[in-house]
Amino acid sequence: MQLTSHSDYALRLLMYLAIHSQEKPATVKDASERYGISTNHLAKVAQRLVQEKLIISQRGRGGGLKLALPAEEINIGLLLRKIENPELLECFGTNCQCPIEPVCVLFSALRKAQKAFFAVLDEYTLADVVKNKHKLQQSLSLPTAV
Repeated sequence: MQLTSHSDYALRLLMYLAIHSQEKPATVKDASERYGISTNHLAKVAQRLVQEKLIISQRGRGGGLKLALPAEEINIGLLLRKIENPELLECFGTNCQCPIEPVCVLFSALRKAQKAFFAVLDEYTLADVVKNKHKLQQSLSLPTAV
């Protein structure tokens, strides 16, 4: 299973916000430059995360981005279910036109695999994936809090 770049960028932005020092506001521009990704694309991702109430965007002087919830409350599996299309194939949707869908063993196998995929991700929160905060900060050349 391959996640879209939208999900990849959403995870990266959330990780960035979780490890970012609160001394200076986090911005889409800074995050995009540190990750080497498109500012415009990351801005769209940030907009979606605001809509999902996972981040807060404050405008104006001293504004920027911050997490709307503690990192311990942001579940990775739930996040991906919200922003990914979980329909691996046509038969996962409601408009399946495949004549063998009712008796297809492959459908069952793929559904089982998808459930296992999300079950593993459900075990992780944003806090879990940023436990190595100082190493992540070093990798992104962020100042570390003492």
